[in-house]
Amino acid sequence: MNNLENNPRLLAAAQAILRLVIGFLFAAHGWQKFSQFTIDGTTASFAQMGVPAASLVAPVVATLELVGGIALILGIATRIFGALLALDMIGALALTHAQNGVFVANGGYELVLALAAGAVALALMGPGRWAIDHLLFGRKRGKRAAVNA
Repeated sequence: MNNLENNPRLLAAAQAILRLVIGFLFAAHGWQKFSQFTIDGTTASFAQMGVPAASLVAPVVATLELVGGIALILGIATRIFGALLALDMIGALALTHAQNGVFVANGGYELVLALAAGAVALALMGPGRWAIDHLLFGRKRGKRAAVNA
């Protein structure tokens, strides 16, 4: 039986799929905050939900989700954006979704928790071989490791 650890291509495919799906969902939610809800609407919604400093937080969150989602899709600064987006989702869970229970139909945290888990996984394991980060920095690390060995 093949597992991810023994099959670099399978691991790279799994990382790319996770990056694409999680990145797409974050980018879509960030874009929605700008285009459909508008920043003013997002700010009002955040304030109504009790988010502190909503007028500051709303544009920061919208930008982080849009830019961070695109960065995940491309595999740029994956660990950094994964960590920031995970914190974003932990904040959303704690501030607004936890009290509504699990299911998203009731405003619950199931989607927020899944996005947080995906973002944490990407922060921990990085972008994989099929990413811009790997193209820019991955080969250099491999050469340095071989020289230092």
